[in-house]
Amino acid sequence: MSPCAATRTSWLALALAQVAVALLTTGCINWANRLDPKKVALERERYGATADQRIVELKADAARAKKDGSQATVAFTDRLATAMIEEHDPRVRKAILEVAAGFDTPAAVAICKGGLEDPDERVRGKACEVQGRRGGPEAVALLATRFEADASVDVRLEALKQLGKLRDDTAIPALARALENADPAVQYRAVAALKEVSGRDLGDDVNLWRAWAADPQAPGTEWSIAEGFRKLY
Repeated sequence: MSPCAATRTSWLALALAQVAVALLTTGCINWANRLDPKKVALERERYGATADQRIVELKADAARAKKDGSQATVAFTDRLATAMIEEHDPRVRKAILEVAAGFDTPAAVAICKGGLEDPDERVRGKACEVQGRRGGPEAVALLATRFEADASVDVRLEALKQLGKLRDDTAIPALARALENADPAVQYRAVAALKEVSGRDLGDDVNLWRAWAADPQAPGTEWSIAEGFRKLY
């Protein structure tokens, strides 16, 4: 081997050794800790449970509460309400909302309503989704209010989307007001929601939907099965 080749080989070996040391002292050790139950337990004792760990535990506790009966679900959702107030991580609060949506206790209902006022828009968006699943007249009112009041466009759009999924005629006034919004994205989402609520397809002309919302029997707003087939073929 030539002196130059030997030098390159030695340099490469040194570089690889340095990389190996770096991995062992940073990422690899972290992964090793995750795989070692004893080290995981020690880290948890020292730093507390991670967000992911808390979410896993929430779901496991919810499953146990459902299995144990009504008294257990009441006690569990009461604790859940306290956790929602004390939790600092929005990801975990979203998970709490998701879990609460599976119960019908007073505490669970309060969590689902309170989530609409959460300081984090991601949580408020999840709360809109939860209301869309729960349904009923109160959900219509809550989603309509959230659309009117929220500062986040994403949350407002989610509220409109869920109003459409409810397919409740009482949502029409709120959706009609959304048609007057200057944001094209809001108008588009309101039109999509009105299609679901009404069971009609008048196309994407906002003015036509405004006329229909004002008077469903107005000329030019009629819809028939034949028209629906013409749009398909």
